Amino acid sequence: MEDILKVETIAQYNKLKAVETRHPLISYFDSATARPLHNGKFNFNFYAIFLKGVDCGQLQYGRNLYDYEAGTMVFMGPGQVVGIKSQGDYNPKGNALVFHADFIKGTDLASKIHRYSFFSYELNEALHLSEKEQQLIREIFAKIDHELDHAIDKHSKTIIANNIELLLNYCERFYDRQFITRENLNSGTLSKFETLLNAYFQSEQPQKNGLPSVAYFAEKLNLSPNYFGDLVKKETGKTAIDHIHLKLIDLAKERIFDGDKSMSQIAYDLGFKYPQHFNRLFKKGTGYTPSDYRSLN
Repeated sequence: MEDILKVETIAQYNKLKAVETRHPLISYFDSATARPLHNGKFNFNFYAIFLKGVDCGQLQYGRNLYDYEAGTMVFMGPGQVVGIKSQGDYNPKGNALVFHADFIKGTDLASKIHRYSFFSYELNEALHLSEKEQQLIREIFAKIDHELDHAIDKHSKTIIANNIELLLNYCERFYDRQFITRENLNSGTLSKFETLLNAYFQSEQPQKNGLPSVAYFAEKLNLSPNYFGDLVKKETGKTAIDHIHLKLIDLAKERIFDGDKSMSQIAYDLGFKYPQHFNRLFKKGTGYTPSDYRSLN
């Protein structure tokens, strides 16, 4: 089994990349001036944002390989393991921003960082930017770079954190644009989701494995749970778990009229471990308990 190199600190990462440590909790550099990381697996204990300016080999995340292209942004959260497989003779171009969670403690960004779900996307779900979008991102990088060169004062942390938040907000907008431009591809994914959803409840899996999770369908579709969830929400206005619950309620409405089965048996057949969970979900979706619904109809 291949060893995983755990990179705990920003200084440790800077040493691997042969760049100067200007701040112990955050680093920014131009990839052309840094030492490239060649084949291996790495576990980073910090946030990382990469903008690639040239084709530069492959990264592996989980079971997927991703070919970096010019104008690609990739985001990684603390604890993610990434495998790097690159050509030994390539000349990397682009930008890298890495920062420890401790850096943003006490800032507005600290309470919001969890909402940027793309830090948990897989590498093959990277963000692809136009030339103008790349330029805008580089301008924000330049402001962060300027602050790191500036003498540290009481304003430094706030200014840098605000610029990181601005960058992430733009990336959120660009991802929304990417979801829209891939509408045809996304509609195919939604159709496959519906097919998988029907197949799950037509099988014996609910009785064997219980209720399906969003992660179950994401894995079947070769997507990360966060990317899949964001895709469904942006395309339909409802979350993936909402779709699962709606399917459960529709099936329950049909099965409730089987007088030979108790409500507990119907709940079990649908994958509920406890009948009271089924009762709560059904009442939330219809305004009636399952028993009341059967009596009314």
